[in-house]
Amino acid sequence: MIGHQVVKGQVGEERALVERLCEGDAAAYESLVREHGERLLSTARRLLGSEAEASDAVQETFFAAFKAMHTFDGGARLSTWLHRITVNVCLMKLRSSRRRPEDLMEDLLPDFEDDGGWAEPENAWGTSVERQVYDAELRSIVRRCCDALPDAYRSVLMMRLVEGLDTGEVAVHLGISANAVKIRLHRARQALGTLLREALGDRSPELAMLGAAGESGEMLPALVG
Repeated sequence: MIGHQVVKGQVGEERALVERLCEGDAAAYESLVREHGERLLSTARRLLGSEAEASDAVQETFFAAFKAMHTFDGGARLSTWLHRITVNVCLMKLRSSRRRPEDLMEDLLPDFEDDGGWAEPENAWGTSVERQVYDAELRSIVRRCCDALPDAYRSVLMMRLVEGLDTGEVAVHLGISANAVKIRLHRARQALGTLLREALGDRSPELAMLGAAGESGEMLPALVG
């Protein structure tokens, strides 16, 4: 009962905030930016890989949201609505600026033997790595490797594994088929695994296991969040 009352109170507060925004209340706009800005910036940063572009995307998000606030019907949480706008803004930026050629992916994908097996042994994912995922240096390495992926693949990886969108939602956002999303996600995981192994080199076996983390996608949200 208490939880229900809290949720009901939050919905009421959101409705009141939306009404003030529709009336052009400047203080309400500042409250909106203060409450949601940092989270939206993190989302934009993950999708775009650039602090400057992410900041621009968030500004565009709030501008678009403010203009379209009268269309917000309360069918979803305000935070969810803003998140969708941010993702759409970032995807438009990615479509207008293909910065990383997709043919580079071929060099990052694993090699296979004639019988279909891995040409190089695949590292196992060890549970001991979980103790290190929040290490600042390690997180920085993973972010750099994610940023090195071609945009078409990195955006799918981020939307599916970090932002939590399902395959159908990603397909709609990108204007491609669900099967194409699955293929890009698979190739992005493989390429990220290659990049992580190259970046970590001969460092400790525990850290080297992160190469397999890229391919499995496990714990990626914690590593790039």
